[in-house]
Amino acid sequence: MQISSRLTIATHILLAIEYFKDKCKTTSDFLASSVHVNPVVIRRILLQLRDAGMIEVARGSGGASLKVDPSQITMLDVYRAVDCVEKKGLFHFHESPDRNCPVGRRIHDVLDGRLQAAQAAMEHSLASTTLAELLAELKD
Repeated sequence: MQISSRLTIATHILLAIEYFKDKCKTTSDFLASSVHVNPVVIRRILLQLRDAGMIEVARGSGGASLKVDPSQITMLDVYRAVDCVEKKGLFHFHESPDRNCPVGRRIHDVLDGRLQAAQAAMEHSLASTTLAELLAELKD
């Protein structure tokens, strides 16, 4: 199982918007060429980032810009903005384990806490990385 590529695409978009802000307009076509995906994919993610309050998008070919300082945007913010996983959580459990089977009867008892801990650890890690830190690495 993988998390949707929307997280990495959204992060790429935000980094490109900030990196190129004084060099060119960061339009959906420009961003699509950098990410190497269809501009429609970029436009959908731009809308999600806009709705999350991270960017402004100028109509026409005005391009996008950050509304928030890069030091205030974490990867967890991006992850949540683009709905990378279902609201129920990162791990999707198979629907109906057999209650008559000794494994099926206890599978939730055995795994639920561990899976919640794994998701919490991942979210903690994402929360500790800001867009500003990633930009600094790009410029090295």
